Amino acid sequence: MKFYSTNGQSEAVSFKEAVIKSLPSDRGLYFPEEIPELDYLFLETLDYYSLPEIGMEVLRQFTKDDIPEQKLSEILHEALDFEIPVKEVEKNIHTLELFHGPTYAFKDVGARFLARCLGYFNETESKEVTILVATSGDTGGAVASGFYNVPGVNVVILYPYGKVSDLQEKQLTTLGGNIKALEVEGDFDACQAMVKKAFLDSDINSKLNLSSANSINIARWLPQSIYFFEAYKQLKDKKKVVFAVPSGNYGNITAGMLAKKMGLDIHRFIAASNANDTVPRYLRDGQYEVRPTVQTLSNAMDVSDPSNHPRMLELHEKNFKDIIKHTEGFTLTDEQTLDVMKSCYASNQYILDPHGAIGYQSLKEQLQKKETGVFLETAHYCKFLSTVEQALDQQVDLPDFVADLMTKEKVATQIPGDYEAFKEYLLS
Repeated sequence: MKFYSTNGQSEAVSFKEAVIKSLPSDRGLYFPEEIPELDYLFLETLDYYSLPEIGMEVLRQFTKDDIPEQKLSEILHEALDFEIPVKEVEKNIHTLELFHGPTYAFKDVGARFLARCLGYFNETESKEVTILVATSGDTGGAVASGFYNVPGVNVVILYPYGKVSDLQEKQLTTLGGNIKALEVEGDFDACQAMVKKAFLDSDINSKLNLSSANSINIARWLPQSIYFFEAYKQLKDKKKVVFAVPSGNYGNITAGMLAKKMGLDIHRFIAASNANDTVPRYLRDGQYEVRPTVQTLSNAMDVSDPSNHPRMLELHEKNFKDIIKHTEGFTLTDEQTLDVMKSCYASNQYILDPHGAIGYQSLKEQLQKKETGVFLETAHYCKFLSTVEQALDQQVDLPDFVADLMTKEKVATQIPGDYEAFKEYLLS
């Protein structure tokens, strides 16, 4: 299978080329030339498939020209060696807990798959790969963990100064080795813009073999569709399933839309947003208007110009009416988010993180009769402990599995939010 650019000006490439190049030269995103419809019998018998086996059925058509099936199976069994459970929070509202991986966030799925794909491709390459990644929170830690000590791969992570949680910062600044962290004076959009510009810089590309581990990379994006199948499998009531997806860069929700396109019986989606509501506004009036990024308690969604919006358009053949047939937006303020976290804990004894809280509330307000709701809990609440304690008005103990991490020393290089400073760092 070939992958073309959403901007339509670059040559279609193989899966391997798309993974290594990450971004087409015309500044679009790679997208599969065809989306396979999965076998009806597979979809009807999901209960009998393990998580890695589901991954095989979903991804084999995209990767078959570049990764042998036996190797793909090995990659998926290594990458998906943790559970992704669905739990009922209250009647008709379930959560898909995506925080049981090594860095307690949904991005473990895509980052671990991508790292192993690149590791496999690198076995026949003589030149080292430099991974550039911008993070608004969880991506950095997942990428750092996934690529740590992978031979022939160096990782440079850009994150906005003062705009990630303490635990998120520790996860991406304490490993050392082939992982380098850059603390940028600016917001996530500034970090993301510098990464994108570097991919198109001939000076840098003449010296470094660049790739990205953001959801702009096809191997980060595609595997995220797997857990929508896994969630559907675990539901007892599969009628009119609605997925509420906390949305920042929109890789997660568009991966769900891909799953629907491949045949999964998803009724509709809710794009759950904080004050950075570019897409919810777009879904209301059809106008894509980027506004300055607002810092919020749900920092991983502090994105005003989501990279994956072109994939949302492509999945619907750029037809706005088709998009809004099964997608609607939802927005919550910080104050409302805190109230929701408090009320959910009081009613259900379930601790939400500030991102999952927005997904949960979108179902509370928008779920219709005879629908079954699932919201994505994208990260463990311990990553946002101060916000959780503020919401619940009580002290919450840090889980044992992260206590040791918080004692490690942060190692990061501070740079201004200036592309030339970033370029100088890379070339040095």
